[in-house]
Amino acid sequence: MISNMLKAIALDDEPPALRVITHFCGQVNFIDLQKTFSRTDEAFDYLSANHVDLLFLDINMPSMSGIEFYKAIPQDAMVIFTTAYAEYAVEGFNLSAIDYLLKPFTFERFVQAVHKAKDYQQFLQKSEAPEPPKYLFIKADYSVYKIAFTDIVFIEGLDDYLKIHLEGSKPVVARMTMKGIMEKLPVQDFIRVHRSFIVPFRRVENVRNRLITLAGEEIPIGNSYEKEFFRLFKGSK
Repeated sequence: MISNMLKAIALDDEPPALRVITHFCGQVNFIDLQKTFSRTDEAFDYLSANHVDLLFLDINMPSMSGIEFYKAIPQDAMVIFTTAYAEYAVEGFNLSAIDYLLKPFTFERFVQAVHKAKDYQQFLQKSEAPEPPKYLFIKADYSVYKIAFTDIVFIEGLDDYLKIHLEGSKPVVARMTMKGIMEKLPVQDFIRVHRSFIVPFRRVENVRNRLITLAGEEIPIGNSYEKEFFRLFKGSK
């Protein structure tokens, strides 16, 4: 049976931030916020004895950063990082965070993040394997290609076709839409930055003047995707 509720806790050394998360969680019918913590040791003790599905973690805390805390916890839980410091975004996504909320965030942005967590949890519950898939299967040239997510450098849209640029091998060209392939990619690892480009977070090297540098290529950021992208990567331009 698939559970519709996500058990969650929040950790932040600032009580006003915890009140915001508590208020927002109370307006979402699939989030069960069990406890909030302002101390990392108390949160760690709780997680040692109780299972949760989702953590809301502040990154910049005095005794231990949220990133250090997440690496140390004794269970595998989804995480949404919250912080006022955008420069931590890339490291957060390197830990496969579900999302990254830059303070102060709106309720609409919060809802977007927790829906990603809900979708990912449902995917895991439906999957026969305990681990999420690591590969993408694409039909092209009368064949089926098995492509590792980690091998994807970026994806380029060409009218009714996609060109999947890969590390160490020639691109795969397939008849597929950008929307269609986005539905097959892990939401915490890839972002659409232009009507014609999708990039993996882990390969972003630099962002400047609305151009993303990765693997020696410059990828433009489209007007309609700019706000969401820079919400995640503000400060790394």
